[in-house]
Amino acid sequence: MEHARDLTLLPKAHLHLHFTGSMRPSTLLELADKYGVRLPDALTAGEPPKLRATDERGWFRFQRLYDAARSCLREPDDIRRLVREAAEEDVKDGSGWLEIQVDPTSYAPLLGGMIPAVEIILDAVDAASRETGLGMRVLIAANRMKHPLDARTLARLAVRYADRGIVGFGLSNDERRGMARDFDRAFAIAREGGLLAAPHGGELTGPASVRDCLDDLHASRIGHGVRAAEDPRLLKRLADRQITCEVCPASNVALGVYERPEDVPLRTLFEAGVPMALGADDPLLFGSRLAAQYEIARRHHAFTDAELAELARQSVRGSAAPDEVQAKLLAGIDHWLTG
Repeated sequence: MEHARDLTLLPKAHLHLHFTGSMRPSTLLELADKYGVRLPDALTAGEPPKLRATDERGWFRFQRLYDAARSCLREPDDIRRLVREAAEEDVKDGSGWLEIQVDPTSYAPLLGGMIPAVEIILDAVDAASRETGLGMRVLIAANRMKHPLDARTLARLAVRYADRGIVGFGLSNDERRGMARDFDRAFAIAREGGLLAAPHGGELTGPASVRDCLDDLHASRIGHGVRAAEDPRLLKRLADRQITCEVCPASNVALGVYERPEDVPLRTLFEAGVPMALGADDPLLFGSRLAAQYEIARRHHAFTDAELAELARQSVRGSAAPDEVQAKLLAGIDHWLTG
């Protein structure tokens, strides 16, 4: 049996991490105390909450916990702290590039408006990147639960700040609500502005939602995408076009998409040639960060170190990192495997 190399030393890119969901539990408790926020018991128990989002009630509970955590981010210093700590956690897990996803409309009311909120977030990302050495950019995400016109406003804002570190445009929240095609104009604005299109799909609903992201939004990456494993023709399409799926194994199990870690179809996607970028999604709620996703692939799917290195390569190639950053990370992956 081969010696198992340390997965925290494997260079990798992190392409699926939500803003509030990246928070350390200890930071959430401190901020709640600071502002006198009474958190739900599920966020103060010292262990990940029991979640299941495969029905409307379960998704509502998940969203309620997320909103409670977000309500503790009220001042620019809170934003700076969250971003710096997210970067520190990623560095500990071997990440050399992070694309953090945020819907700024959620923070704008407390930060002076949409533009100040975006500028505070981008300044925080710049500072955290300098302090930690982690390459870091932002993906602006629209909310499926809101009107498509709101998404167009966000897309224009994202394009406006593309030269300040915004690299992509996403679409998040419950994919059972709102048709992908309702947001086609927002994604066209983003693509025409040079941003990559990375909507969520194929998590809570099946392969059809992945096809909709490809056909209607011209996605270059898919947030999650695991349900594509149920459709061989769709797998071939993703593989042929090299569309990266941002797969979040711990999240899939925590939300009830799959019952057990071994049920997540990592092998099916990998062997079909679909590029994957493993992600932690919302560590605050799911209890595990980036390296733990690679550990799931090793422990529950028997990925060898050579295969884990290939997963890391796929995450780097699927990123918006500049060529020189990608080259450095890819060389580091080779060194991890052979050194």
